[in-house]
Amino acid sequence: MDSLCIRTRGLTKRFGARTAVDGLDLEVVRGQTFGFLGPNGSGKSTTIRMLLGLIRPTGGEAFVRGYSVSRERLKALARVGALVETPAFYPFLTARENVRLFGMLSAPVSERQVESALRTVGLDGRMDDRVRTFSHGMKQRLGLACALVAEPELVILDEPTNGLDPEGVREVRELIRSLAETREMTVFLSSHLLHEVEQVCTHVAVISRGRLQASGPVSELVRSQSAGVEFEVDRPDAALEVFRRFVRPDALSVEGRRVRIRVDESEVPGLNRALVTNGVDVSAIERRRRTLEDFYMGVMRQEGPVQ
Repeated sequence: MDSLCIRTRGLTKRFGARTAVDGLDLEVVRGQTFGFLGPNGSGKSTTIRMLLGLIRPTGGEAFVRGYSVSRERLKALARVGALVETPAFYPFLTARENVRLFGMLSAPVSERQVESALRTVGLDGRMDDRVRTFSHGMKQRLGLACALVAEPELVILDEPTNGLDPEGVREVRELIRSLAETREMTVFLSSHLLHEVEQVCTHVAVISRGRLQASGPVSELVRSQSAGVEFEVDRPDAALEVFRRFVRPDALSVEGRRVRIRVDESEVPGLNRALVTNGVDVSAIERRRRTLEDFYMGVMRQEGPVQ
């Protein structure tokens, strides 16, 4: 069995003169929880639609579960569940009936599978309520149940926490983690919530302008970043002027009275003395923990603004 659950080679999609996905080479190993990151318009949703056979690539090829999506779509997607944006349901049918119908599109599903999927997403108390009475967040949960009902090998989720409150986001995070840990599913997850991605994903890829910018294990990518130090000061602008003598401008950022600088901890005493010497009062110094957000923003700074 191919160890790769998803593989793309030179995957490209053009819409007229605009290139949405540009020669994308991507690999997702079975059993990984894989985060797919990028700004709006970077090509994430277009890539997901090509993986699911919803649109055809202009060039290159996508393989899912070892099968070509273009040439063997039914085999490629036979054990794949997906939630893409806000799902559409039959509002006059119950949650149970919608999940059953959705599951039957790919394979026969039992009542046990339907009820298990609804319990998994926390809708066990609303199984027999009509969907027209559901909130946006409940419909998002129902979409997750539809993606899980056939007990797939691979689950592809495009912004699965869209519209959920903080408690719902936490519950979906725990659900995604359990899919990989207890059900041995491969999860391919597109999300803007970098903090959530860092907590649940083992690997990530970052794309911008349709091109792959970075990929690898989350732990390694995060370790590659300078942790940085935050100085809380009375005059942030003056502190920035002092720090620019020591580091490049892209190693600095400011938020309110806090100025962040990416340096080794051994340099902190000297920087503090420089601030005081130049009349800047320092009220706090705090070491920053390395995060996936730091890595992501670093990649975006290197890529530069969208033209």
